[in-house]
Amino acid sequence: MRILLVEDDPMIGAAVCVALKDAAYAVDWVKDGVTADHVLESAGHQAVLLDLSLPKRDGLDVLRRLRQAGNAVPVIIITARDGVDERIGGLDLGADDYLVKPFNLNEMLARLRAIIRRQGGQATPLLTNGKITLDPTTRQACCGDAVEVLSAREFALLQALLLRPGAILARAELEERIYGWNEEVESNAVDFLIHGVRKKLGSNSIKNVRGAGWMVEKPL
Repeated sequence: MRILLVEDDPMIGAAVCVALKDAAYAVDWVKDGVTADHVLESAGHQAVLLDLSLPKRDGLDVLRRLRQAGNAVPVIIITARDGVDERIGGLDLGADDYLVKPFNLNEMLARLRAIIRRQGGQATPLLTNGKITLDPTTRQACCGDAVEVLSAREFALLQALLLRPGAILARAELEERIYGWNEEVESNAVDFLIHGVRKKLGSNSIKNVRGAGWMVEKPL
């Protein structure tokens, strides 16, 4: 999954980026509200971590403009503003969750997993299509008798597919969800990851739709 981090504090931003990458997320980091506006107009992120006290444009204004444009991407506010009125204001403007600094990075990751589950229509912590089950907290995948821990990028690929079972995801769409802006993507990177998942979970775990992309089966 690809996350947009909007944070101007270099130490907090660097720590959050490391935590996200360690948890198998692709992360793009911007440091002011105007840049965040431009990025949110075009880039396809699955969630946003948004600071409020930003240079050039306040985070609440970024959130307001985002929702007015009809963009429903999940947003977690991360801020030092801990007043009740600020929390209510952020949630009423359309934020999905609110974390007050300093926060525990593991709690941030748990809240991120929760809003991504809701975005994909999943009620339980496990992602499944009835055939494959994926645990986002451990990166463990089960398919039939196979129980395997996936690499970070294998996990990111399978998560993207399991959040939309039955949907065909093209190469470019999978690359967008697995890699950040500054990461070099080799031409056969997706094929390599799919080969790795199939080797662990079985050749039929991910299906190829010739000329279109890849998918996992929709639940019966």
